[in-house]
Amino acid sequence: MKCIKLLIGISAFVSNYSFAQDSIQTDSLKTLKEIIITYQADKLTPITFQNIYSKDIDAKSTGQEPSFLLSETPSITNYSDAGNSQGYSYLRLRGIDQTRINMTLDGVPLNEPEDQGAYFSNYPDILNSVSKIQIQRGVGTSKNGVASYGGSVQLFSPNLADSTKSTFGLGYGSFNSFRVFGEYNSGVKNKKALYVRASQIYSDGYKYNSSNNSQSIFLSGGLFRKKSIWKLNFLLGHQQNDMAWLGVSDSLIAIDRRTNANSQQEKDRFFQTLTQLKNSWQIGNSSSLETSIYHTFLIGNYGFDFNNFLGLPSTEELYNYDFESNLVGFFSNYTFSKKQFHLISGLHGNTYNRQHTGSEKTLGQLYQNDGYKSEISAFSKANYTFKRFTFFADLQYRYVNFDYKGSVALQKLDWHFINPKAGFSATINNNSIVYYSVGYTGREPTRNDMFGGNDDLLADSLGNAILFNTKPESVLNHELGFRFQKEKLNVNVNLYYMDFQNEIVLDGKFGPNGLALTNNVEQSYRAGLELSINYKITKHFSLINNSSFNYSSITEQTETFSPILTPPIIINQEAVFSKNNFTIALSGRYQHQSFIDFANEEKVNSYFLLNSRVSYNLHGFQCSVFLNNITNAKYFNQGYVDFDGSNMYFVQAPTNFYASIQYSF
Repeated sequence: MKCIKLLIGISAFVSNYSFAQDSIQTDSLKTLKEIIITYQADKLTPITFQNIYSKDIDAKSTGQEPSFLLSETPSITNYSDAGNSQGYSYLRLRGIDQTRINMTLDGVPLNEPEDQGAYFSNYPDILNSVSKIQIQRGVGTSKNGVASYGGSVQLFSPNLADSTKSTFGLGYGSFNSFRVFGEYNSGVKNKKALYVRASQIYSDGYKYNSSNNSQSIFLSGGLFRKKSIWKLNFLLGHQQNDMAWLGVSDSLIAIDRRTNANSQQEKDRFFQTLTQLKNSWQIGNSSSLETSIYHTFLIGNYGFDFNNFLGLPSTEELYNYDFESNLVGFFSNYTFSKKQFHLISGLHGNTYNRQHTGSEKTLGQLYQNDGYKSEISAFSKANYTFKRFTFFADLQYRYVNFDYKGSVALQKLDWHFINPKAGFSATINNNSIVYYSVGYTGREPTRNDMFGGNDDLLADSLGNAILFNTKPESVLNHELGFRFQKEKLNVNVNLYYMDFQNEIVLDGKFGPNGLALTNNVEQSYRAGLELSINYKITKHFSLINNSSFNYSSITEQTETFSPILTPPIIINQEAVFSKNNFTIALSGRYQHQSFIDFANEEKVNSYFLLNSRVSYNLHGFQCSVFLNNITNAKYFNQGYVDFDGSNMYFVQAPTNFYASIQYSF
């Protein structure tokens, strides 16, 4: 809390200082946009994507984890450890887990380089400060950071050019969940702008002993010149969670659905900051340059009750895993546009180190090791429009290396990737576009993949490092789609086929420190149909559908089976009525059953959810009520088979509510 108070004080000082420096009123936005579109796709790009704009984000944001909002789009599944929408939650895209989904904020990588996961719980209430989200399904366009293997999620910081506005919000809901926040956007004044937001979030969690207590600050400042914009983003997050990452057996669920298989001793605490300084420079009428430097710092730890993990009674024995990491990087992108030709070339590099310390409550420190990872990448992508056709090409080179310093010697590992993509779109008429693209990308294994779920590298009897998997995986992705847009009807439909080699897939098991384990499979593919329709029936009534149909298969030697946690059918249907200042929406989600083991014998069942929201705006006040799982469906959407052969599931919340009031002026 001292850090938060200090940052609020710094923000106020920066604001007062900046506005006093320049008395000349200049609307710089007329000459230069704040965000240069570098990695995003637009309607002519032959890439499968979907945008979520600030209007929809604001209407649905309750301080929940982003995966809950993202799951309303095609092919995304999600679940949370605690069963409700706060604390740790996870998503999968086309059945592919989030360690293989590229996530960025204004081009800055959010995935941790070693384990390649992105943990939004370390940045609580981040959606409150996001102006736009673009989801690209499939390999998409070249981006910074980990491979855009199954897809990507791009977040964009607050638009400083928005009008002056202050907002205060308070919300309360089931499981003693509440959120308090305040935000301020100055708008552009005297060529300067400032945005600041602070949030406090708390929830007991649906499961017993699964609480989340977290705080965050987002600070963004801008200096607008005639030919350039300087922007500073600073994001700070602090969270304390009770742990609930273990699944619960169906026999215990039948007795009490709120059962938490983790022990009360297991807790975690993490503190993370992200700092980005970027400059956008309009070199001339046809060219521009965008450059950023960034730094991410993480420190924290979590407890692990090994006896409880093995199904034995808990004792005083408690292991602790402590981490401290730094990620420093830069990227620079040059854009050239003239008539029908558009070219972007970029360079990105970063270096990362993470210290791992393992200890036991009574024995003290057991080990300490350091992981080092660096990468450098370069890309060029071009669009050329000729009559009704737009041709697209994208080529990326990416080099990654990993080094390790600990009690076991490890020779530095490195990987080289060349990732080409190409395609075209054809404009049928003013409302319709058809597109096709093919793209290839490779991805290195995570530290967890290589170490077999161990936090400290193991050695054989000769002292040689035991590595489980160092081979990269790759995918060849085909996308064929159709876009139709008119005043009352917006349709996006696409077919995809993803052909994998040496795919690294979750096998549904967990390792000796609680980390999910993976296996390699020789050949696999994922194919399907995705549909997004927004139909405005009348001026006040709309229907929104986001659905996906998936068929996936893995071949290992002579066996063929379906990958885990990849439901073949997902349907999201929402009906929205809005008139004057009143909005009411009813949404339903159907998710088909999916397997939780490679043998395809065990599964999580199909389920249907019905949610609703109501809001009313009056004189700057916005009152909202959210009612979730109206039919009180008893369901779980994640599970695995334990080492003793029992099925373990993650129960999600029954009927629950959240109410909020906000005041803006």
